[in-house]
Amino acid sequence: MSTWTPDSWKQFTVSQQPVYPDPAELDLVLKELSDLPPLVTSWEVETLKDHLAACARGDMFLLQGGDCAESFNSCHPQPITSLLKIMLQMSLVLTHGTRRRVVRVGRIAGQYAKPRSADEEQRGDEVLPTYRGDLFNRSGFTRDDRTPDPSLLLRGYERAALTLNFIRGLIDGGFADLHHPEYWDLAFVDESPMKAEYKRLVANIQDSVEFMEHVLGASAEAMRRVEFFTSHEGLSLNYEQAQTQMVPRRSGYYNLSTHFPWIGMRTAQIDGAHVEYFRGIRNPIGVKVGPTMTNEILERLLDVLHPDNEPGRLTLIHRFGADNVREHLPRLIDVVKRSGKLVNWTVDAMHGNTETTADGIKTRRFENVLSEIQDSFAVHAEENSILGGVHFELTGENVTECLGGARQLSEQDLHRAYVSKCDPRLNYEQALEMAMLVAHELRDES
Repeated sequence: MSTWTPDSWKQFTVSQQPVYPDPAELDLVLKELSDLPPLVTSWEVETLKDHLAACARGDMFLLQGGDCAESFNSCHPQPITSLLKIMLQMSLVLTHGTRRRVVRVGRIAGQYAKPRSADEEQRGDEVLPTYRGDLFNRSGFTRDDRTPDPSLLLRGYERAALTLNFIRGLIDGGFADLHHPEYWDLAFVDESPMKAEYKRLVANIQDSVEFMEHVLGASAEAMRRVEFFTSHEGLSLNYEQAQTQMVPRRSGYYNLSTHFPWIGMRTAQIDGAHVEYFRGIRNPIGVKVGPTMTNEILERLLDVLHPDNEPGRLTLIHRFGADNVREHLPRLIDVVKRSGKLVNWTVDAMHGNTETTADGIKTRRFENVLSEIQDSFAVHAEENSILGGVHFELTGENVTECLGGARQLSEQDLHRAYVSKCDPRLNYEQALEMAMLVAHELRDES
């Protein structure tokens, strides 16, 4: 293979990138971006890599979740606080149910770009570039809005920095002390047939925390602060490269815009620019795999992205849809087994289960998401493999974007609070309910 450098991707076929009208302006922005401080540190990145290696061995469990696509306009305290809260609560449920430490990774502080199926959008007689997320252009349907703007890369960095600073401030200030379930909004369990089990779980958590505090003779400070990592799809290679650098006393290059970047299905071409870029960075990385991933391509991806079999380096995030898990997952597990390499398997049960209502609204059914998770656990167990995590598009707000759940949201309910610009997300109640059901699966597995 050719020698890798942070910009060697430019010699490869690149996809899902905007065409900027002024290359000189782009160069100036990227120079400024590369001179700004990193958003994360290499030691945080290496800590996450160690944790993901533990997930691959079955000693820890990965919870990855957040918005489908962040908006610059949502960089406010309430949405950030709500997401952190539900992630912490879900992780506590999973930890209590499985007796495994949970690794929390948010789709946050950088998830500002989304791949699209078409380069252009037509409304009436007007044809304009597709909206690709706030990192690239704007959602309004005018020529000015849709023209790719390099300055948005800087604004994305600034919004990511503000978000990360607020998250770290919350955690350091004790916000993570959510081990008192009496503060949880659990009204939804009154609608659930599992009401008694949920109430019992909450009571057990509270008893456990009180016991620890009595044993220690004071509040357990170690239980007030948690680790929280960030992730985003590494779609804009210009943005990723600008924050890729060497650090003192470590070898190689780190992408310091996030702890855990991943490659989406639309950009996982073995001879493409994204795979070239990702092969050279020291971060743990993820790759989305689905029904169209052939055995041969996966074999080559393992060779290119995971040549040294470094523990924690590679996470394969499978997304098939509830009806396709048993057809496709066993063959991909077999490819990895034959390679002799250790990967962390996680299930993204959201993207393969998207559907459109008669009213033209994109949604997902809670029962299909759960079914894909349950089948994934079953297949991994049958194949003597380990499912090391789950990946959700979710929000800490009580939106109405996904059908079902304890309240049995209907298609009519979708009109009540559907706010996503892109894909439908589990709301606060659905996410917490899902965590309780996943904890049940993990408990049965063990």
